[in-house]
Amino acid sequence: MRRFSLAERLVHRTTSWLMLLCVGSAAFLYVPQLAELVGRRYLVVTVHEWSGILIPVPFLAGLASHALRRDLERINRFRPYDREWLRAVRRRWHWEGARPSGKFNAGQKIYAPWIAGATILMVFTGLLMWFTGLFPLVSRTSATFVHDWLALAIGIVLFGHIGMAFKDPGARRGMRTGYVDEGWARREHSEWEDERAEEERERPAGDPGPRPVPATDPAGRRD
Repeated sequence: MRRFSLAERLVHRTTSWLMLLCVGSAAFLYVPQLAELVGRRYLVVTVHEWSGILIPVPFLAGLASHALRRDLERINRFRPYDREWLRAVRRRWHWEGARPSGKFNAGQKIYAPWIAGATILMVFTGLLMWFTGLFPLVSRTSATFVHDWLALAIGIVLFGHIGMAFKDPGARRGMRTGYVDEGWARREHSEWEDERAEEERERPAGDPGPRPVPATDPAGRRD
């Protein structure tokens, strides 16, 4: 069954590469053992600055996609079963059905706005550090403090996000091809079908809804 549109996958893929480039170049700037391996520090600084500035661009361009805007609405809508999911995670319940979720689980609904807000703050503090002559010393010092510690937090969260993805081949396939198996969807996102049905009922009269998608994925597997 269809999970992500081409536009959503391109936004995710482009943002991921920019984020990894930004975090990787930051590591070579701040970790002494890595900094010693780089001869052209100015080039690393330039890569870090521009990859950081460009991180929001794919998302802003992707807002032209109806599918992306619709998924943002789903992420911003916390439902009762999302609290059940969080309780199950907190108590480490792993049996089938213990962690109900719609298209996005509660963890994803928390992660998405957190990383978005952190990215905005990183860009802002980065600009304060970049254009040093436009702001007083106290502003640059505060920006450096926030930028450095938030970068560490983002790095930890990102590697956690990547680690979770490596443990879930179904999720990776959905982001890679746009399609997932029905069995995976029922097991990992048990409320997704009900969520879709509710959205159909709430759709205003005359709204044609999203464009129909093929019944098979590029590999020929049916929904």
